[in-house]
Amino acid sequence: MSKNAVLLGASGLIGGQLLPLLLASEAYLQVTILVRSTLHINHPKLKEVIVDFENRNQLIDAIPDNPVVFCCVGTTRKKVKGDMNAYRKVDFDIPVTIGQLASEKNANTYLLVSAVGADANSGNFYLKLKGETELALRNLQFPSLYLFRPSLLLGNRSESRMGESIAQKIMGPLSFLFSGKYSLYKAIEAKDVANAMYIASLLSAPGTTECYWKEMMDLIEL
Repeated sequence: MSKNAVLLGASGLIGGQLLPLLLASEAYLQVTILVRSTLHINHPKLKEVIVDFENRNQLIDAIPDNPVVFCCVGTTRKKVKGDMNAYRKVDFDIPVTIGQLASEKNANTYLLVSAVGADANSGNFYLKLKGETELALRNLQFPSLYLFRPSLLLGNRSESRMGESIAQKIMGPLSFLFSGKYSLYKAIEAKDVANAMYIASLLSAPGTTECYWKEMMDLIEL
């Protein structure tokens, strides 16, 4: 039975890798992307909806019934110019609001890109925010919830991030040093996260599944 996918963050590092997988998949009848501005992509299965993410009426109208939700949104301090309220609107408000509305539309599966170390009790703003987002989604009690927790993401970003660029050059070649219980800190290709999300969406394991580096690599080997 074909499903309806909803993708947030289609223009991002992971979302950009995930979108073509969904469009090419026979498992998905329609792929709805919620965006602030057009991505200029044409495909018979693609439904692009330009929305104001603070307008719940627009969002609920854009979400199909029984959707599978892929949430790959995220921002940076640079993008929000240090405005932590603006940061929260992207990394918490959008995923949770979409989760609430998708739940009303009887969503069975929700897949979130979070981060290794996510913890609602963390003293680190970023990790605390990710942890709070995870907790809010857990409380919605989706039949199937996947929390993807990558460490450093490898891939070509549309914008330059000097710190991450340096880290990629260092951590990528040294990832073999992270083994055993430390494997969760291994750098991972964005395309591998996207592939893991796609495969997980087909499995829709009951309950909440936390996916670190090993779990993601296991998924793409299925």
